[in-house]
Parts: sequence; structure tokens; C-alpha cells
Amino acid sequence: MANFYSILLTLVTLAAGLIWLYDAKLKRPARMAIIQRAEQQANTTLSPAERENIAPQGKVAEFAQSVFPILFAILVLRSFFYEPFRIPSASMMPTMLAGDFVLVEKFSYGVRDPLFRSELFATGLPERGEVAVFKFPLNPQVDFIKRIVGLPGDRIIYRNKTLYIQPACDVEPDNCPPLQVIEQSVQPQDEVYFNRATPLQRFAEQLGDVAHEILIDPTIASRSAFYFQQPGTAVDEWIVPAGHYFVMGDNRDNSEDSRYWGFVPYDHLVGRAVVIWMSLEFERGADSWVPRWFPSWVPSGVRWQRLGVVE
Repeated sequence: MANFYSILLTLVTLAAGLIWLYDAKLKRPARMAIIQRAEQQANTTLSPAERENIAPQGKVAEFAQSVFPILFAILVLRSFFYEPFRIPSASMMPTMLAGDFVLVEKFSYGVRDPLFRSELFATGLPERGEVAVFKFPLNPQVDFIKRIVGLPGDRIIYRNKTLYIQPACDVEPDNCPPLQVIEQSVQPQDEVYFNRATPLQRFAEQLGDVAHEILIDPTIASRSAFYFQQPGTAVDEWIVPAGHYFVMGDNRDNSEDSRYWGFVPYDHLVGRAVVIWMSLEFERGADSWVPRWFPSWVPSGVRWQRLGVVE
């Protein structure tokens, strides 16, 4: 459940805050009255330890008072500013690998409440080429991460493993931008990526202001028979509806994206991926320090070279 931790954190923070408030408003005055009477009788000021011994604060209230400020700070930071996500699959290679941990800027596409995700106020819209985290339209309990390819009103064609984009007409319908071929330039294979035993071809691509790399599997034929079919368009063509976005994975032949299930509504957007803050390796070679009988979730190393800004 993608929103489970947000809901749990909100409820725990609320519970800790209410316990602290109840103790401060109802229990603390009674404790202070006991301490004042003791000080009047002793005609002296008691030390903090003596005060605690005479009128102790309950353990639950003491714990709530200690953790509430921390929980509240985490809730605000995670709900409105930045949230960590782990990349679970290879669909965004080579930009992101399974085991990468990314920081998502939550306020990039509007500020939303942590429980119901209602937009509190708008802050901006996605730009072409950005990497975004969103709620999977077919199952909003699952988070997906892909690259924004098509904006509202764009015409998108993906044919023979080549991407074509005709930007939306902003002003005059008779003067629309032409259909653009998104050119791919071959990149040196200093690091080879595989789909099982097949080496993948590596290309550089430019979407908007964002330069990035993609992977193509030369052994996989067109899968247009499985594409999401939009009424009134060709089998490999889509017109992005208003308030929606077309997304694709950088690992083009190994990505479940808008080509297969359609468009991402604006209110499903979670935020923009901005930085890889940790990258863990889970593969175990012959020289790995992790025994093979260890659980598969135990990392075998850290890929320090991958830390940095997401492009």
C-alpha cells in the first residue's frame, strides 16, 4: 500500500500530540499544585529530581512528549517537501537501477495533504523530460516512477522504437508545431546493461531541456499489439488528454508504461525525482563478502559512483 506509511505516520503523530496535549492541560497543573504545596511545607525550592519523585509524569506522556516534535518534523518534511523512494525494477535503466534510493521533491507538482492527497495549493506542472513518481492509474496503491514524455495536448507516436512528438497547439490551431523526431545518438558501451543474456544498446536522447540516456533491446520486436488503444488514433499513436501526462521508462523494451495502460492524471502525481542519495548492490559474485545463504534483501555493497542529481 503506497500511502500506508503516510497514513500510519500521521496517525501516530496525531496520537502522540493528543497524549502530550492531554497531559499538559489536565495532568501537569495537578502535578504543579502538588510540587507547590511540598515547597511551601519545606520552605525551599525543590530540585528537578525531587519534583519528579514527588509528582512523576506518566511514562506514556513522557514518551509522547519526547517523540512528538520529532514525528511532527518528519511528517511535515515527508508530506510536503521530500520523501525517499526505492527503485524496485530495471524499467528506468540506465538512469536508475534496482536498489537506487531517490529523493522525491513533493512540492514540485502541487502541495497535497498526506491522508487524502487533496491539493492544498498549486506550485507547478511537470516539464517534458522530468522523472516523476506517481500513483499507478490502474492501482493507485502502487507507486511508479517514469519519465514525462507527453504533456497535455501532445501527439505521441512510438514507431519502430523511435519516439515522435508533436507539441500541443498553444495559440493558433492552424499554426501547430510540426511533428518532431526525437533523435537517438549511439553512446559508448563503457558499461554494458543486459536483459537476461542480451546486451542492450545505449543511446542519448533529448526531451525538452533534459538530456538523458535510454536502452533498446535489439532482439525484441514491436509490441504494438499490446499497446493501449485510444479511440480515433493509430495503434502506436496517442493524443494526451487535458490534465494528463504520457510517461515512459528509459529501458524502453522493458518498461510497463503509458504505451500499455494509458495516461497519468495530474492528481496522481507524487513528485519529481531529484537526487539518488543511496545505491545498494544486491548481486553476489564469487568475491562477495555476503554469504549466499543470507536473505536476498541483504545488500552486498554500495554503488557510491551513482550518487548524485537525477537527469
